[in-house]
Amino acid sequence: MAKTILIADDELHIRALLEQTLEDLEDEGVELLTVANGQEAIDAIQAETPDLVFLDVMMPKMDGYQVCHEAKRTLGLSETFIVLLTAKGQEADQQKGYEAGADLYMTKPFDPDVILTKAEEILGL
Repeated sequence: MAKTILIADDELHIRALLEQTLEDLEDEGVELLTVANGQEAIDAIQAETPDLVFLDVMMPKMDGYQVCHEAKRTLGLSETFIVLLTAKGQEADQQKGYEAGADLYMTKPFDPDVILTKAEEILGL
């Protein structure tokens, strides 16, 4: 069965960088989806049930914490692996992310090689 990665970030250049970083996985049958705000993220999560989500915290319409909480707690998508990828690197921010249900908390700027390795690990590729 094909694996799906959702990239949710309101900054176009971050979405593009993540897409470029992960595009080699498309050769492995992984589908990449992108959205630009929190509401689009939760809609895509409901519609597609992605295997992996790279989720920005500071987004319009719904922040990443809310999206994460909605996906994990309300929709019960425990199998969807959510990585909060954000510039908010304080301990309190990380704690809030994990409380919302994030599986991993990573800070920007990020190393594309680390992102690719993590995605391969999480998806079992």
